[in-house]
Amino acid sequence: MAADLDDDGEQTVSINEYLESIEEEELEADLVLGGDEGDECTYSKGYMKRQAIFSCLTCTPEGNAGICTACCLSCHDGHEVLELWTKRNFRCDCGNSKFREFSCKLSPNKDVENVENSYNHNFKGLYCTCNRPYPDPDLQEQEEMIQCCMCEDWFHEEHISLGSPNEIPRDEEGEPLYEDFICKACSAVCSFLTLYPKTIRATGKQPIASVATGKDKSVLEDIPPKDEPGKLDNDVCSDTVQNNLVADMNHDSVSDDKKFVVGESSQNNDSSSLSQSIANSNGTCILGVDWMAASIDSESRPLFLSKNWRDVLCRCDKCLDMYKQKHISYLLDKEDSIAEYEKTAKQKREEKLQKREGAELNFFNNLGHIEKMEILNGIADFKDEFRSFLGSVDPSKAITAADVNQIFENLKNKRRRV
Repeated sequence: MAADLDDDGEQTVSINEYLESIEEEELEADLVLGGDEGDECTYSKGYMKRQAIFSCLTCTPEGNAGICTACCLSCHDGHEVLELWTKRNFRCDCGNSKFREFSCKLSPNKDVENVENSYNHNFKGLYCTCNRPYPDPDLQEQEEMIQCCMCEDWFHEEHISLGSPNEIPRDEEGEPLYEDFICKACSAVCSFLTLYPKTIRATGKQPIASVATGKDKSVLEDIPPKDEPGKLDNDVCSDTVQNNLVADMNHDSVSDDKKFVVGESSQNNDSSSLSQSIANSNGTCILGVDWMAASIDSESRPLFLSKNWRDVLCRCDKCLDMYKQKHISYLLDKEDSIAEYEKTAKQKREEKLQKREGAELNFFNNLGHIEKMEILNGIADFKDEFRSFLGSVDPSKAITAADVNQIFENLKNKRRRV
């Protein structure tokens, strides 16, 4: 929110700017909290697919425990608490053995330890390969960080092993063109992704994988991006995957007059549903190769993945077993993604706002006639007083706190005279 200075050097802001800033802050909080009101501990819900997690350094300075939103507000008020954004497959630790004598106020009966929880240096307030805090007290201007969708650590742009931050896929306004980021270390775990068409990887100018099942049988045309340092490439394997996708498409008899777009450029859900049907078709592996024996670039590099890339992943029995062995089955779960988490949060926010508006309307409707008239007269008096004030002040001058206080003082005086 940009603020101006008046003649006395006092910061000023317009009403519209103030309201917009409040709405932006509320939306940002809802996106992080996933719509969680923070009124009850999430422990009873088990290991949640994704939720906002905090680390209390006052209670666990070792950084080996995480707490939910409700416990952060109710049990650790006034403590040194770190906001970790969201974590997957996590259960609230508040009050368990890691907190010694400290007991959870909301859900005191908990297991001694949540054995499936995973912790990293984020719980100590440290991030990236440089192991620095955020915000970094040694920096005047904080650097933007990107979260890996696998290890869930955060990385400075200059530390993600790219030749330049300019290689990060963004549009002309600087907004990201990728849906997920996989860091260099984690990319070694999922090297099989290099066997898929290059369209699952986001680039500065998005490649489009188009599907046209007419007589020319042009299916999933892979438009290669310009050569860039650090890009993964395996054209032979990618061609094999595309051929298998073509075969699956022909087998499923997709309508001749439809064209689908797969990737960040897609503006509808057709690509997602198509990819899902392809990935699940016939139980056959769409990779078409023994990925364990295939020639894969041994040098791990960071990956930026385009929209709906998870939907394209093969779901044959062999690949499902591979995901399980690597402990990455969550990649197949759409609800695991940050995009889906935020989408759900926005839906909850809209429902909450509609419910609030409905409650306010019901409150007014349930009032008696006299109470209703008093409220309406009060609103009319305020509008008249505010209109009178605006007509008496210099429009070039900023409205101060003293001016606002005077408006309400005038209203009080008027009501006393009545």
